[in-house]
Amino acid sequence: MKLAGLKSVESAHEESVWAVTWVPATDSRGALLLTGSLDETVKLWRSDELVLQGTNTGHCLGVVSVAAHPSGVIAASASLDSSIRVFDVDTNATIATLEALPSEVWKMQFDPKGTILAVAGGGSASVKLWDTATWQLISTLSVPRPESSKPSDKSGSGKFVLSVAWSLDGKRLACGAMDGTISVFDVARAKFLHHLDSHFMPVRSLAYSPIDPRVLYSASDDSHVHMHDAEGKSLIGAMSGHSSWVLSLDVSPDGGALATGSSDRTVRLWDLGMRAAVQTMSNHSDQVWGVAFRPPGGAGVRAGRLASVSDDKSISLYDYS
Repeated sequence: MKLAGLKSVESAHEESVWAVTWVPATDSRGALLLTGSLDETVKLWRSDELVLQGTNTGHCLGVVSVAAHPSGVIAASASLDSSIRVFDVDTNATIATLEALPSEVWKMQFDPKGTILAVAGGGSASVKLWDTATWQLISTLSVPRPESSKPSDKSGSGKFVLSVAWSLDGKRLACGAMDGTISVFDVARAKFLHHLDSHFMPVRSLAYSPIDPRVLYSASDDSHVHMHDAEGKSLIGAMSGHSSWVLSLDVSPDGGALATGSSDRTVRLWDLGMRAAVQTMSNHSDQVWGVAFRPPGGAGVRAGRLASVSDDKSISLYDYS
């Protein structure tokens, strides 16, 4: 497996680019790349040329997360203004605006069926679940207080929730917190199951395996990437190589590789069979906030693609084979 640089867009945004995801292909168009920036905009890019397809405004502070519905028809952007804008990908029409309290909107992800949008709730120490048919809040999954904390602790559970990930079957939801803990929930019962305690610094990115609903990958400021059996509460593997915070990760659609972005300014490709880094890309001149593999699908699309975004305001696109 390897990455080969295809194209970079310098000054893709006017400020740091913190968020990236792929909008799946539909019957009428191929997959699009969606980026969000501290310049308060969300942009859509045509693959493989990285030609700008559209610019969405509407937030009054920087965009910290973007998410695409599995249908490829709608997407969402979350901002430091504590709002989430849900919009039609092709027309940019606003479908819903979801409001939250300050610092309670971070990473988001639609469940595999597209019926629920999960939002990491930051200082609320919870994950909020929104129904995508009505855009009503249907559940709040609260991260419980650690057993060791004192009852007089006024900071709630002390968990600032940064990241979320759905399991392949949609039955489990994991969230990562500022203190390094990962919480796993049974979504149907809205029940907290257990913590995974292998990191000791913020967990900014999580991804479940696309081939095994038990396997969860986590990226942390402690510079490590961990592989968990999220049901058995065990650490299966720990991978190191970055020299600083690991800010983002994504798993390849075939489940064989992992990509990570770091504040050491590099993108790394990891062979999950070997549990080792096999390649380091140094396209960016500042920290890499997001990496995303293109999902399979679309007419005539065979090649794998990976995109990365950075504080250097650029986007890089790589061939993955």
